[in-house]
Amino acid sequence: MPERVLPRLVLGPILRHVGATEATVWVETDAACAVTVRGCSSRTFQVDGKHYALVHVTGLEPETVHRYDVRLDGERRWPEPDSPLPPSVIRTLGRAGRRRIVFGSCRVVAPHRPPYSLPTGTHPKARGTDALVALSRRLREEQGVEWPDLLLLLGDQVYADEVPAGTREFIRARRRVDVAHGEEVADFEEYTHLYREAWSDPAVRWLLSTVPSAMIFDDHDVHDDWNTSAAWQREIKAQPWWTDRIVGAFTSYWIYQHLGNLAPDELAADDVYAAVRSVEDGADVLRAMALRADRDTASIRWSFRRDLGSTRLVVVDSRAGRVLDDDRREMLDDAEWRWLDEQLRGDVEHLLIATSLPFLLPPAIHHGESWNEAVCAGRWGRRAARIGERLRRELDMEHWAAFRSSFDRLTGMITSVSNGERGPAPATITLLSGDIHCSYLAAVESDHPGTSRIYQAVCSPIRNELPPKFRRPLRRAWGRIASRMLRGLARAAGVPPPGVRWQLIQGPCFRNALMTLTHEGSRAVLQLDRADSVVSGQVRLEPEFVTDL
Repeated sequence: MPERVLPRLVLGPILRHVGATEATVWVETDAACAVTVRGCSSRTFQVDGKHYALVHVTGLEPETVHRYDVRLDGERRWPEPDSPLPPSVIRTLGRAGRRRIVFGSCRVVAPHRPPYSLPTGTHPKARGTDALVALSRRLREEQGVEWPDLLLLLGDQVYADEVPAGTREFIRARRRVDVAHGEEVADFEEYTHLYREAWSDPAVRWLLSTVPSAMIFDDHDVHDDWNTSAAWQREIKAQPWWTDRIVGAFTSYWIYQHLGNLAPDELAADDVYAAVRSVEDGADVLRAMALRADRDTASIRWSFRRDLGSTRLVVVDSRAGRVLDDDRREMLDDAEWRWLDEQLRGDVEHLLIATSLPFLLPPAIHHGESWNEAVCAGRWGRRAARIGERLRRELDMEHWAAFRSSFDRLTGMITSVSNGERGPAPATITLLSGDIHCSYLAAVESDHPGTSRIYQAVCSPIRNELPPKFRRPLRRAWGRIASRMLRGLARAAGVPPPGVRWQLIQGPCFRNALMTLTHEGSRAVLQLDRADSVVSGQVRLEPEFVTDL
């Protein structure tokens, strides 16, 4: 008889949800098998011939460091033999104590040596050093460093429209590229290679195996300018390649990102997860889910919540759930608004509202996007509306400010939490965002001030530095002259002033970076660390600013 070939890990392990006594660990394998972590096992499920598992690890002690390995059909496959990396661990939470959340967005895959760029002929601009690699190095090598309780990735974990070298070679080997979508990702098969290339770097793979993670998508996970407007939707859905792209995007996102966002009890109650596990291959189940998600925003909720002691994190999908009717524009649909309204309560010490797109932009950009929305809606006539639509896409005018009714609605919710109308007001309310390829901290002043201190913290990119020519306009967008000019333009289009004011405290910084938010009691401290290279070719995190909130 031929010798049995034992299953192997393709990707992972990735530590996802961690509580006081339980955790979930995600893996991809090359064959069907039983996956075991600390004595807890789960059979893999299959999607389009590929194999995945999310192991629910139970029986853990609170506030304890638990070393773990991964076994496939009883054979240890992680850590890898002779690996120089430290053991992977699960750090369980307690009810109280310090909480540390590291967050950021926008990470492309590129070489780790100068000039840090993708090969010529695709996108040759330099990408800079990788902040996730730098964080991994800090945790492995620096003495006395405090470990994060969560790594929050706020969009563009992968770039479907800007693929790295390995995925591009795979695409070229399997199909023609002289088509409309060229070397961009076309379907689920190509997405799986994109995720593997993004998360297979040894330093990043170890980091994801030992720091709990939560994730939400942004446009490049699917397509640049995804769901910008009704006109954009009509045009993209008329493309013959779009169905395979969106099915591949939602299917892969559900597997690689969304499942791990769910707490174990939510996972157990998830109908799609149960359906996928009940069939030999779940590809048809997930294809149907993906098509529903694209056509009916209420069919699935991608937003989620995590409680970390006295800190509540509410992660809001600001991409897939939009209402984009010609006569109504909302960042969230009605079901999503109801869910968010239930989550935003003042019964915690600190409330975090995470959305990939910044809620509060540089003021000039905010006013410009609100003006653009009014013009696109016909405030200045049809011809101006057509010009406005072109500007909206060319300048990425698609943030909360460009959904003014949604901006006002969320402002009202935040104000009511701060005023103590939804329970005792938190010490801080902090909006966490990415997307804009610069990092900054802004303090909020409301027309109806409450007791909570309110901030907008933006960290982007993790690795995708903005070209220098765009940095000066972003700096000027915080200035009084530009702000007054664009505010006047918005008023001329009938846009009322926003119900809040905000002021820049730190930044903007344009380097690849990560932010760390630390909560202890009622105190909150925010630190931005930029990724720097050193002579040895290694990268490290260096403090850019530290602010006591």
